[in-house]
Amino acid sequence: MSTFVLYGRPGWGSAIVEAQLAWYGLPYRLEDAGDLFESEEARARLRPLNPITQVPTLVLPDGQVMTESAAITLHLADITGSDHLVPGPKAPERAAFLRWLVFIVANIYPTFTYGDIPERFVPAGGEAAQGFRAEIDAYVRRLWLAVESQAGTPWVLGGRFSALDLYAAVMTHWRPRRDWFAEHAPRVLAAADAAGALPAVAPVMAANFPPPAAAPTSTSG
Repeated sequence: MSTFVLYGRPGWGSAIVEAQLAWYGLPYRLEDAGDLFESEEARARLRPLNPITQVPTLVLPDGQVMTESAAITLHLADITGSDHLVPGPKAPERAAFLRWLVFIVANIYPTFTYGDIPERFVPAGGEAAQGFRAEIDAYVRRLWLAVESQAGTPWVLGGRFSALDLYAAVMTHWRPRRDWFAEHAPRVLAAADAAGALPAVAPVMAANFPPPAAAPTSTSG
């Protein structure tokens, strides 16, 4: 099989697709998209592939371009013929999987699109942008609590590992941050950590979310 090309950025949403490519053992090459928030040059480079200049943007081996992580998730399951990450049509977990996949990408994921740099959507900036961000942050906490209320153990779907756990592995590194998940959404965080520790996934997580560098030890007397 030829190589997939994944345009992304360390720690961004492309990590969700990268984890899936690694899980399936599919050959892929990473292309750093650059800072799409701050760099017009980066946006200009990506725009021919993705008019709204977002990641993940995945170029398939036949040259077709895919965007939208949920669509990519379903497509990778189709082309590999595997139900490891996406329960098959007759699986009892299928309905719950589709429900929460769409819930995450339609409700939770956009809170980062709008909240990361609220000034893009609140031209007045200042206190208005701060208030907008505060409302988004409160909303995303409510959304994660909805997931937590239905999450199982050891995985989001209970006994069945799925792509939802890879989404959690990446997204629990984002707002409202891991300390909040530990206190308020421990089942989601446990599934996230278990997924992130899987042998195929751990290198992807380490590359996207490296641990903070240790402070240098003083050698002065």
